[in-house]
Formats: sequence, C-alpha cells, structure tokens
Amino acid sequence: MRASRFFISTQKEAPSDAEIVSHQLMMRAGMIKRLGSGIYTYMPTGLRVIRKVEAIVREEMNKAGAIELLMPLVQPAELWQETGRWDKMGPELMRVKDRHGREYAIQPTSEEVITDVMRGEIKSYRQLPLNFYHIQTKFRDERRPRFGLMRGREFTMKDAYSFDRDVAGMQASYKIMFDAYTAIFTRFGLQFRAVAADNGAIGGSGSHEFHVIASTGEDALVYCPTSDYAANMEAAEAMPIVDARPAPAEALVKVSTPGTVKCEQVAALLNLPLDRTVKTIALTVEKEVNGKQTLENWMLLLRGDHELNEIKVGKVAGLSGYRFATEAEILACYGSVPGYLGPIGTKLPVTVVADRTVANMSDFVCGANEEGFHYTGANWVRDLAEPLVADLRNVVEGDASPDGKGVLTIERGIEVGHVFQLGTAYSESMKATFLDENGKPAPLQMGCYGIGITRILGAAIEQNFDDKGIVWPTAIAPFELVLCPMGYDRSEAVKLETDKLYAELTAAGVDVIFDDRGLRPGQMFADWELIGVPHRVVVGDRGLKDGNLEYQGRTDAEASQVPVAEMVAFIKGKLAQ
Repeated sequence: MRASRFFISTQKEAPSDAEIVSHQLMMRAGMIKRLGSGIYTYMPTGLRVIRKVEAIVREEMNKAGAIELLMPLVQPAELWQETGRWDKMGPELMRVKDRHGREYAIQPTSEEVITDVMRGEIKSYRQLPLNFYHIQTKFRDERRPRFGLMRGREFTMKDAYSFDRDVAGMQASYKIMFDAYTAIFTRFGLQFRAVAADNGAIGGSGSHEFHVIASTGEDALVYCPTSDYAANMEAAEAMPIVDARPAPAEALVKVSTPGTVKCEQVAALLNLPLDRTVKTIALTVEKEVNGKQTLENWMLLLRGDHELNEIKVGKVAGLSGYRFATEAEILACYGSVPGYLGPIGTKLPVTVVADRTVANMSDFVCGANEEGFHYTGANWVRDLAEPLVADLRNVVEGDASPDGKGVLTIERGIEVGHVFQLGTAYSESMKATFLDENGKPAPLQMGCYGIGITRILGAAIEQNFDDKGIVWPTAIAPFELVLCPMGYDRSEAVKLETDKLYAELTAAGVDVIFDDRGLRPGQMFADWELIGVPHRVVVGDRGLKDGNLEYQGRTDAEASQVPVAEMVAFIKGKLAQ
C-alpha cells in the first residue's frame, strides 16, 4: 500500500467532546468520524483494524467448530414478545414500525432470532451439538452515548449460540468457547482477564466476562493473586470480616447525635472507628395479594464503611422487584427521617436482612428511629432478633478470597467479551425442542457468546498508548510496518532501495505501507506514531552510504542500524516474536 493512494487524515487536536484517551486518539488519527450521537463512520485506518480483529475472531471460531451465518439487523417484535424481552429491555431496545404499522426491533443481540431458526431446523438429538455465529451491526439506544466506540449506540459484535441436548453438553460447549475466547484475546496481544459475572438481561445460569486490563476501565475486577478466583465487582462474593460474633461487652445506650445523617459523621462525633457503625437502607417491595396492591417493608444493614451491591440485593429471596423506599414510606414505617433509621423499634413490621459482616458484629452503632439519636452497644438476640443473612456488599481490597486461598485485590478493566450458559431460558419460552434418545421432546440447552468487535479498538488503545499516540499490538495494527524514505523524489539511491525493499517486504507477506507523500521527516514520523504502526524502517542517503537501513519499533527509545541485505529477515523475525 502506498500512502499517496490511501487516505490519511490526522489532526493535532482532538475534538472537545472526546473525553477519554481512546476517543481522543482515534479522532486525531483519523480512524473514526462522528456522524451523530454514539454513531461513527469507520475511516480506512480504523476499518483495517476492525477487519484484522474480525479475521482473528473468525479463525478461532471456525477452529472451535462454530459455523458462520448472518442474521438480520431488523427483527420482528413478535419474537421478542415471546421471550418477554420486548418490555424487559426497556428504552435501550430501538423499536421501529414499517409502512404497515408492524413493529420491529433493531437488534442489540440475536438470541430470539437464532432460537427461531433452530426450532424449525433441529428435530433430533442426532443433530446436536451445533454452534452458529455471525459478525453483525448492533444498536443499543444508550441514554448517554460517550467515550467514542467504548459506549456508542451503533457497534459491531460477534455473537455465537450453541445448542446441546443436555446440561453436560452445554457446559462442554461453553468450555470450548471459553478456550476459544482465551485464544482470541491472546492473539490480539492484549493483557486480559476472564472473571465470573452476573448474567444481567441476557439471563441463564452462569457467565464469564473477558476484560482488557486498563487503568481507565469502567469495571472493577476482583481476583486472588494466589489462586484462580476472579469475578467482576457485581458477582464477587464478600466473606464476613470476622468468622464468629463476639459476646456483647456494652450496654445498649441511646445517645444524642444531632445533625449526623451519615455514618462518617456519627463515628466522628462519638470518636469511634467507622467500622463500628451500621447503616440502614430502607427498601419497598410492591406485591399484589388477592387483587390488591400491598407494600412490604425491608431493611438492609451494612457496615458503615461498606458499599451496597444492588445486583446481589436483587438475588435475595423476596427482593427481586425491590425499590428504594420513598421518604413518606420511611416516615410511616420508622417514624423518623432518613439518616437515623435502625433495626430497633420500628413503627411497622420490617424484614431485616444483614450483610454477612454485620451479622457477626457486636456492640455496634445504629440509628434509633428518632431524628438526632443513635444507639451504641447494639447486639443481636439481646436487643433485636436474629436477621436474615445475605451477601449484600461490594468486596474491598484485602478481603479474604472465597476459595480460602489468599486475599483479594482489585484492578480496572474494560469488558470486551461475555460468555453465558443460557440453559433453557430461551428455548422453553419459544418452544424450541428436539426429540431425545427416548423419542420424547426436550428443550434445547443453549449458550451464547459475544465479543465487542469495535469495542476492542477502544479497549486496546486504553491499554496501549503514550504521549505520541496509539501503540497497537502488531496483530491488530492497521499496518504492521511503515516504510519511510528520506527524499524519495530527490535521491535516486533512496528511490531504488525503497522500491526494492517495498517489493521484497510485500512478497514476504508483510503488511507494509510505503509513505511516498513527500513529507518532512518530523511530520511523517509524527503521523505514524499517532496512528500507532508498530514497526518503522527509514531509508536515507546517509545510512545507505554505510550499507544500512534504520529500524525503530514503536516503543523503542532509539533506532537500530540494520544491513540492507538483512532487513527483510530482520523484520520477519520481529513480526514472529
């Protein structure tokens, strides 16, 4: 590829609305152009990266036995209504009508479509297992699109769907896809971590997320350095800080605590550690009983220095449809304004759920259900009934690992892939069955597996950049090598050697771009450092006089002199590393 026949459009400054490094650098490097909120045109350099990502994904998916097809972007509403996701997905699902008034979804994912296809195709257990995938445009109507390709509305995703006869088969297919994903991200040349995750809106029984490690990542990843335990913050299990509850050592005392609506304020006023305090979170669950709407009052108790994990709360029996209580509901139930609530002496019956750590506390501080007052020396059994106990909190650095093999640490990551064990979540609602070995109908056991193709670009840059620009891993760089001649149009020696080397590198299968634009060295180098091409060879009169060419890797502090005759072999060696 000659640069004069390609399209390069770099900028010195990023647009003011580019908030994070990857967005700024992709805009400056001319890889994407904003068309609308969360919608981008992929320019030639950006598209080359996308195609390389897709090629690696295809190779590994095919190697794993998955079969490629292509499902439509626009999907009939009836399919989504069968599974209940037409309403469950909410405003993120883009809905449109055709000229006849029929409703459609612009797909964010394709579980319904592939299940519809397979319920018409799979008749017998002899056809299983099967795994299909496609690479297709997706659309999610994000409330606040931001961060360029990291949280856009239109994006490209690879999604795959496996079909098996039983749970063991589904788990085997899941393992194959997990391993394929590990191979894919390894080939990308990115630092990544697979963590146990919550299934969210997709549903199913178990899942893992694949995260590219980056300090700017939105997600907190929890892992144990001395074991295999790893989970995202939503799914990470928080163990109790102490294994057993100490015996009470203090009397229950009601103390004046005016103007202290936060645990930090109470601890400071009473000159106590924050971890002696307990905070109360009031919830309401609306239920219909005998045709009438009723309200259930629930109370969550967390240690004062811990944070609530709302995903975990929704998994507590009875709390799947919870919401935070209104101030009017709090006054009616507790007789106090928020900030002074506690489990002792409520006006109305309340179901108390204590986090594991709080359940093992004694002599703790809690609200007294009276504005301006708290209790000190509160203890279970003596002062209030034993609570329901559940894991309600986010883990913190240094917590014990749930597998008992060390302590937890936390790092940031960017989710770029997710694998799910769906089970029969879709096949049962859509009546996708097959005849088993006994000739009886059984629901298909499913898995689904997604990779954010275009999101990979942003995540890779967030992990690999410096003050000059992008630092692409070679496997997904827009070009592997840039050939930079000094005075190509003025020196016959430079022209002859550059043309010869370009032809040899191309013949050797090197993805090389030859910058024949006639720019000054500083501008030429700056463009390719911004774009992030990992390898550069400079051809100049000075080096040729000594029989050398100049090589410099994108992250090398200095250039190296390489004999002209050895350069092609040298580059092939670099690319093979």
